[in-house]
Amino acid sequence: MEKSLILIKPDALQRGLAGEILSRFEKKGMKIVAMKMLHMDRKLAEQHYSIHKGKGFFAELINYITSSPVIAVVLQGKSAVEVIRRTLGETDPAKASPGTVRGDFGLDIGYNLVHGSDSIENARKEISLFFGTDELVDYSRDIDRWIQ
Repeated sequence: MEKSLILIKPDALQRGLAGEILSRFEKKGMKIVAMKMLHMDRKLAEQHYSIHKGKGFFAELINYITSSPVIAVVLQGKSAVEVIRRTLGETDPAKASPGTVRGDFGLDIGYNLVHGSDSIENARKEISLFFGTDELVDYSRDIDRWIQ
């Protein structure tokens, strides 16, 4: 089963949407295998978003993601990266389909509620930024046999 990282961003926490967002992933069959709330410092934020370094919006992105706590979550499931990305919807909420997290709750491309890893390789890297291997919990659920 694939693992992927999501970050429930400051705007989602400030708007009281964390539970609703997590619920959507669980309803899609994703299993939470690690979760923690943290206030990202600049160093971690710059590591996580290093792919955007040098872009015009980088400083604003770092200021935003460090402005308030986030919830880091590792989800596990069949085709986790793809399922999570589809559940999130387009990065720009104005283009996101109804029924997706961003389509239903997103207000602005700069405040788009949730980060989701965009590939299996990036998921591995991102998970290791936020969690040690000893923090990932392996467990079975009775429902797992029904959602293969």
